[in-house]
Amino acid sequence: MNHQTRVYDNVIEMLSNADNPTPLLRLHRVIPFQHAKVYAKLEWYNPFGAVKDRVAANLLRDAEAKGQLQAGTRLVEPTSGNTGVGLAMLANAKGYGFTATMSNKVPGEKRAALRLFGTDLRELDDDLCPAPGAPEGAIALAAKLGEEPGNFHLNQYKNPANPEAHYLTTGPELWRQTGGEITHFFASLGTCGTVNGTGRFLKDYKPSVKVYGVHPAEGHDVPGVRSIRQLQQTALFAPHEYDGLIEVSNVDAYDVTLRLNQEESLIAGPSSGLTLAGALRHIPDEPGVVAVVMFADNVYKYMSSIRKHLPQLFANEPPPPTALPKNLNSILDFARGSADVIEPVEAERLLPGRTLLDVRNPEEFEAGTVKGADNIPVGSLADGVALPLLPDDRDTPIVTLCKVGERSLHAMLLLKALGYHDVKSIRGGMNAWTAAGLQVHLPG
Repeated sequence: MNHQTRVYDNVIEMLSNADNPTPLLRLHRVIPFQHAKVYAKLEWYNPFGAVKDRVAANLLRDAEAKGQLQAGTRLVEPTSGNTGVGLAMLANAKGYGFTATMSNKVPGEKRAALRLFGTDLRELDDDLCPAPGAPEGAIALAAKLGEEPGNFHLNQYKNPANPEAHYLTTGPELWRQTGGEITHFFASLGTCGTVNGTGRFLKDYKPSVKVYGVHPAEGHDVPGVRSIRQLQQTALFAPHEYDGLIEVSNVDAYDVTLRLNQEESLIAGPSSGLTLAGALRHIPDEPGVVAVVMFADNVYKYMSSIRKHLPQLFANEPPPPTALPKNLNSILDFARGSADVIEPVEAERLLPGRTLLDVRNPEEFEAGTVKGADNIPVGSLADGVALPLLPDDRDTPIVTLCKVGERSLHAMLLLKALGYHDVKSIRGGMNAWTAAGLQVHLPG
């Protein structure tokens, strides 16, 4: 291989490292500073289009070095998209099979790409980002499949090879590209491998470097990143190692994404907009400041999300058949962040005086619920079938429950529309309930 002429014998030689770094580009038009220099690390220049290529490659390198993989092994991994893409393509190159477990809330573009790349894709009604602490869902299914003969679960959510990928590649690249002058580093928080591995390398070489983790607000719609509540269930989340955590709203994330594409001519995705929006609040405008912001991947995989949050770009196009009206999406977003969406521990405290409605399907209900729950599927609320089963008194306090908190949110709004004014929804549903260590009841 020759990195100068960019001639390679195979795609694996194209993986990034200090000798073959992804570009570091100084930002100008979206930056309000006179003195501080702000650079974007353009990770879509990795061979499969995202920062997670680094993690996928190192997960495989580590497993191969430990003798855990043989010819024909089927790799298994839960993913919100990019790690799955990297693993799918590397599996093709190395002769492994690949099964990905994934939430059906992940943008359709990513799910279609995984199928195109030959992935055995198992889709579930799960959180946008899988929750490692949950007893069911994408991560639990991957762990179960990984125990089957001939399969191997790589487990990016706990595997030290995840942050090690960035200690071995991203950190050394930035150190060399900035000539050791880097003063601030910002990365969005998903599995936390990027911020942990890169931050550790930079602080080993220059302890004064400030490392920040940027995360979305609760109820967010930015694929691939996690809110603070979701991060509590991520084994690699290490806030004691960071110099700060920065929360960014959906609106700010997508507004900055738009500016990056239109003003900086960068095909940056929503998580890049989120990370830069957070970084701009914490970069001091002082001489000598050199800040680097990770831009995880490009925008092309997120057009369904762009359509939802920047609808003005699609004003002359008919909406897709399944698209919800903009105002209804706004209602759902507001409801997710309202005081009527409560944590499982608070729900347990309130339940003795409330009617609890589990709005999942009967099969899900029978597999385990909260003691005292009545099963009324949300579909039967929507079509009116269940109306005779509801309390006659519209003052009856009600709590709704589902698997991950989405169907219960819809049920809460439906019940309010029917005149029940005191209705709460359990945030995170049964996944969060069991992750909090609360008791699960088997009906019957």
